[in-house]
Amino acid sequence: MCGGGRYLDNVTWVSREHIFKSVLGGVQNRRETATDMIKILDASSFYAGVPFGTSDTYHTTPQVFEEVRHIRGRQGVLDTLVGMGRIVIREPGTESLGKARSAAEKTGDVHELSAEDLSVLALSIETGGELLTDDFAVSNVAAILGIKIVPIMTAGIKRAGRWIRYCPGCKKRFNGVTECPRCGNPLKKKLVSHS
Repeated sequence: MCGGGRYLDNVTWVSREHIFKSVLGGVQNRRETATDMIKILDASSFYAGVPFGTSDTYHTTPQVFEEVRHIRGRQGVLDTLVGMGRIVIREPGTESLGKARSAAEKTGDVHELSAEDLSVLALSIETGGELLTDDFAVSNVAAILGIKIVPIMTAGIKRAGRWIRYCPGCKKRFNGVTECPRCGNPLKKKLVSHS
């Protein structure tokens, strides 16, 4: 029985180690250096537990931090991580917010993104950091901006592009509406290569 328990513990431990290595690039005993890439967290990273499972330093925005403060049982931990400097909260500038919004408009994701999403994209632009996210709209815009994306619990996006809305009946493209003004069909959405 003791051997079986030890075996099960080893399997559980290896499995957790494997997850952290595949998700976060390994958590070996390494020191952060000036050459380490800044890691930026969006809300999906917090919900996946990323900052709670490693000793790395992460950056986020005040908007995202306020969004995730309600995580049950984690509020005190979040405040402690901020106090220790393991979570750095930075407000992105208006210029980078404008660049993020402009890119989101080009991809057609602007209506899918919240102020929190735009803020982490802007922070990624400013810092040149990698963005840990499972949000497909955020990932699409980040890819167009040349931001390195690190998926957390998903495989990530396969390709980036621009969303178009089209009518399956008359085959016309439309912007800003959800129903075809010509024939009344609900519009469909598809990703096309970014041009």
